[in-house]
Parts: sequence; C-alpha cells; structure tokens
Amino acid sequence: MSSRQMLILVDENDVPTGQYEDKGECHFGEGLHHRAFVVVLENKNGEVLLQLRKHVRWDKFWDVTAISHVLHLKDHDETYEEAGLRSLRDEMGISGVTLSKIGGFNYFAKYHGHCENEYCAVLFGTYDGDHTENPDVVYETKWMKKETFLEDVEKNTDSYTPWCILAVKQLLKQIRSTKHEIRNNTK
Repeated sequence: MSSRQMLILVDENDVPTGQYEDKGECHFGEGLHHRAFVVVLENKNGEVLLQLRKHVRWDKFWDVTAISHVLHLKDHDETYEEAGLRSLRDEMGISGVTLSKIGGFNYFAKYHGHCENEYCAVLFGTYDGDHTENPDVVYETKWMKKETFLEDVEKNTDSYTPWCILAVKQLLKQIRSTKHEIRNNTK
C-alpha cells in the first residue's frame, strides 16, 4: 500500500458517497466530510485509557484510547472494527479486543489552518492487558476512573480534543440507557 491514506467520503448519515480522497486534502479549508472513529477502552476497574496526542492537529491535547480514520484500501473499505483494531495496534500496541459501535456524531472543528469535518463513530471495548504507546503519535497515557474522566471533560474542555468531548456525550447516553434497562429489568 502507498503511504497515502485514502479516506471514505460520507454524507451526514454516514452513507458513503462512492468517493475517496487523500487524508491531507480532507483536512484543509472547510475539509471534506469523511468517516472517522474513536476507540474508548475501559478496564475491569472502571477506568478509561487516555492518551496525550502527538499530532499536527490538536497536539498535546488529551484524547480517548485510539483515534483515526476508516481507510479505503486497494481491495476493500475497512469496517469500523477493522480500523479500530488497526489503530489500537498502531497507537497503543493493543490487540485481541472486541469493539462495539455505541454511537456516532458529525462535527466540524478548525485548528491552526487544519480542520476536521467528520462523521465520527464511537467504538467501545474492554481491556485489562498491557499497552505500549507509540512514541511517534502519543506523548503519554493514563488510566482514569470513568466518572472522573467524564467530569474532567466537562470542566476542562480546553484540555481535550473536540471529538473526545463529543464522544463523552455518547458514553453518557450509553450509561443512562444501560441504567434505564437495568431499572426496567428489576421491576
């Protein structure tokens, strides 16, 4: 595969348009609306694995476990799970995780001449093993109690990427939905 990453262009409902564009082209000016995702891993202690980004866009901002784009490859378009597993391996040295899509959102954000114009899926998984962050893309990592993380994102929005803030809203929806289901099943 060439070093160029080809991204999948989508509409506001995450339906592919049948077009693909180079990653660099998708992130300048107003950008081109493309498919992306975040991965949130939680351990058995109720902690979320976070990373301090090392990237041209939102450098030195805290983010969820892994973040990237779904790629158009020579022989197929990646699924969200394939892309999420690739990103976990490349960014954190993690494998053997099962991921579930728990939601998604559209957003647009600018940063120092670059932009994000994406439909971003939120992928969730559980993981209790070791990880080795890639020093080319991650400054440092930390495990943070999920409740503390959710509160910190609301209080310190300047410390987190825009998509991390929006992903937290999806996590809160999932938590509320799960609590509602548990209450209904115990009645």
